[in-house]
Amino acid sequence: MAGVSDVREIIAGDGETGVEITRNVRRWVDEQVIPHATELEHSGQFPAKIHADMCEMGIFGITFPESHGGLGLSFETYSAVIEEISRGWMGLAGIINTNVIDGWIIDEHGTQEQKDRFLPGLATGEKQGCFTITEPNAGSDAQAIRTTASRDGDDYILNGNKLFVTNGDRGDVYLAMTKTDPSAQPRHRGISAFLVEKDTPGFSIARTIDKLGYKGPETAELFLEDARVPAENLLGGSEGRGFQQMISGLEIGRINVASRATGVAQAAFDEAIIYAQRRETMGVPIAQHQAIQLKLAEMATKIRAARLLTRDAARKKDSGQRSDLDVGMAKLFATEVALECTLESMRVHGGVGYTKELPVERFYRDAPLMAVAEGTNEIQRIVIARRLLEMYAVE
Repeated sequence: MAGVSDVREIIAGDGETGVEITRNVRRWVDEQVIPHATELEHSGQFPAKIHADMCEMGIFGITFPESHGGLGLSFETYSAVIEEISRGWMGLAGIINTNVIDGWIIDEHGTQEQKDRFLPGLATGEKQGCFTITEPNAGSDAQAIRTTASRDGDDYILNGNKLFVTNGDRGDVYLAMTKTDPSAQPRHRGISAFLVEKDTPGFSIARTIDKLGYKGPETAELFLEDARVPAENLLGGSEGRGFQQMISGLEIGRINVASRATGVAQAAFDEAIIYAQRRETMGVPIAQHQAIQLKLAEMATKIRAARLLTRDAARKKDSGQRSDLDVGMAKLFATEVALECTLESMRVHGGVGYTKELPVERFYRDAPLMAVAEGTNEIQRIVIARRLLEMYAVE
């Protein structure tokens, strides 16, 4: 498609290195992902060959430090790569996301021993990371978690239930939020993070959860029943810091989700503008009808805005400055754009868009996940408003 690459060729972080990596991923998506994504998604198969390709390309370790096997590149480049991958199949970005979140949190907050032990495997994709916050009674209100961790000699005993754990059935290391001091006030001071390894006695996968979309990575429910975790697996070696560690990781997750949403919206637009030029009604391609032209113009404009907002948020994260406002805005806007564009693409296609013969229905099923993942959009609006009120406080 002439011109499409130019539209997306916003210079990624890391200069020509970032641009070249993004171009290579784009070609791979076109050749190896798009032709197989729909079949794999509908069959419920884990994409083993595609996963192996992503490991070989170094995508899992794109933001990891070179000292621990990563590429040491920026979140701006990461955002561009995730967008391209999601243009092919959004579920693949979820497989990557938990490794990148875990890796960044461990690198930023972990002990040297924890970095040396966990980062290399997560960077190559040989080890699958998982990020566990949500519980049956704690979703957007993360401080309401009930999973506990009690010190017992050289270990902690963990008890609780974690829900909606992406990659949960295939995980090797689970970054688990717990309450080491359930009576702490404010509540976040009692939260601690642990690196729970899959072979830990008392740790089990209760079930995998069937979903409307977001196939590829499995979503699981986990149980911790007197699970004995070594004290050396307490992230950073100190209790009470888990909430801050988690929040810093969620900023990365929201960059990932905003990038996913932009990629899915772009894929929906690509399908719509091609179909509109091939499908004829009343003797002309439907692209000649003003009603369709207005849809295409709105979609393309909002996708461009989502991309710019997301890259800007990624650059803010790269700068080391506080970025919760920026990533919240990007996540909110891009995911709402994905919801709108996937529906509009289906409407451009008409009845055939509602069938499983085209990928449009897959985009339509994937889009809602992103509006509720990594903090619902309702929560994003609250986060954004509170941050704005801090910035514009009247004395």
